[in-house]
Amino acid sequence: MATAALARAVFPAGCLAMRLRDELGEVFSNADFTGAYPRQGGPALSPAMLALVSVLQYAERLTDRQAAHAAAARIDWKYAVGLELADPGFDHSVLSQFRDRLIGNGLEARVLELVLDRCAELGLLRVGGRVRTDATHVVACVRALNRLEFVTETLRAALEALAVAAPGWLAEHDLVSEAWVGRYGARADYWRLPKGEAERTAFAVTVGTDGFRVLDAVAIEAGQDNGFTWLAKVPAVALLARVWEQQYVRDRRRTVRQRTGKELPPGAQRIISPYDPDARVGIKRSTRWDGYKLHLTETCDADGATPHLITHVVTTAAPVDDAAQTLTVEHDLIAAGRGPAEHLVDAGYMGAELIVEAAHLGIDLLGPVPIAGGRQEREGRGYGLGDFTIDFDAHTATCPQGKTSTRWIDTKIDGHPRIHVDFYNAGCPACPAKPDCTKARYRGLTLHPREQHEALQRRRREQDTDPWRERYATRAGVEGTIAQAVNACHARRARYKGLPKVRLEHILLAAAINLIRLDAWWTGTPLGPTRTSHYARLELDLAA
Repeated sequence: MATAALARAVFPAGCLAMRLRDELGEVFSNADFTGAYPRQGGPALSPAMLALVSVLQYAERLTDRQAAHAAAARIDWKYAVGLELADPGFDHSVLSQFRDRLIGNGLEARVLELVLDRCAELGLLRVGGRVRTDATHVVACVRALNRLEFVTETLRAALEALAVAAPGWLAEHDLVSEAWVGRYGARADYWRLPKGEAERTAFAVTVGTDGFRVLDAVAIEAGQDNGFTWLAKVPAVALLARVWEQQYVRDRRRTVRQRTGKELPPGAQRIISPYDPDARVGIKRSTRWDGYKLHLTETCDADGATPHLITHVVTTAAPVDDAAQTLTVEHDLIAAGRGPAEHLVDAGYMGAELIVEAAHLGIDLLGPVPIAGGRQEREGRGYGLGDFTIDFDAHTATCPQGKTSTRWIDTKIDGHPRIHVDFYNAGCPACPAKPDCTKARYRGLTLHPREQHEALQRRRREQDTDPWRERYATRAGVEGTIAQAVNACHARRARYKGLPKVRLEHILLAAAINLIRLDAWWTGTPLGPTRTSHYARLELDLAA
């Protein structure tokens, strides 16, 4: 093949794209992506070729246009994807259409799965070892809006869509006027909106009233057979209805007002942009962002026999709790035949229920759990939960002074089963140790169910030991993976809009990182050391 000969002449030492072809062979085949062929148009391009181009695109942080140019002009890419030397390539819009077909046919996960399957065939991926998981925030591909900008821009987006889809209908219902064009003709920016608080409140009510006028007109059409019943299904109009339900209240006298902060839906449900309805507000400590959250899981066996590869990717809305993904990761890995023996996570992925459920799956969920939440544990003095003897068979608890509980009640907290135990009428008021035990009239305890309680107490004892800390130290390496995803592939900035497309973006990103790591493995490139400042290094040199 002329392409191969020329590629080896130009790159005698090889390069990433060429080594992928030489070492892995054919990773993707057209049979793996039969649903990704276009259903109409001219002769179709190979979906296997487009899949590899998409992964290489993320490995080199290229735009669609740059990736299409690389496939047409670069010898190493032509060799990697199997194109003839004289192949003219393809238009960059093909890549966008290919991604849509992957999502539409549920094939997005196949890209990473096929890379991992090929690595397993070559002995580069170990099953039943250790994995570690961590997450990072992802900012949506939309601008941040305040509430007034948001509702104004949402109505403007709906009017823009209707101006294209049904311009005559807008004019017929008097929804085009100088005043409306003044409010919604240009995008909503804070410097275009009223400045005073009273004026802004009045403007928000005006926008709300205008929005209800559009929705009322669309609702009337839905009940008639005049050819405009489809207006309610226009995505921007449907989104307008959802946003107005969240942001406004209209009473029986048709008086409109904005909802107060307490009347707004929870952050997990609240729409924040008319151009990305799936994005949500996320807050983690001092970081606040609009968008999503990316969870990466990678192998981390310490013997160095195989490279560390990303084996699982989860993309969620920003407010979704990390702990909600722990079992998702483990079940998915088991279903794919890559179940680990040990799963290292930080405290956000932990919980008594999760430790027990993971153990039932044959996985040791390794991560720190918080100390018991009582005042005694927080202050480090007095009788904490661990000082009580719990007898689950007899449904009793015994305090350090030898008193036995008088009540044992099964209950639920936030939908989770719990056990309430207290020492009512057990002599607490007269007990000499009461100041070390409780400030209330009598002591009460809240317990997890037996299996969870025992697992939680066992973990609290273990995590204070040096052997456990040594085992857990391996988890810190996943921070380097997050850094690589951010620095090499810009993981914290979404390229696309909507959760399905952002999820595909992260799958392609993970596959690209795996290829970068495989290339480093083949060339013997060592892992980057922990960064040390010049000043800190000077102290180490002086100490030596």
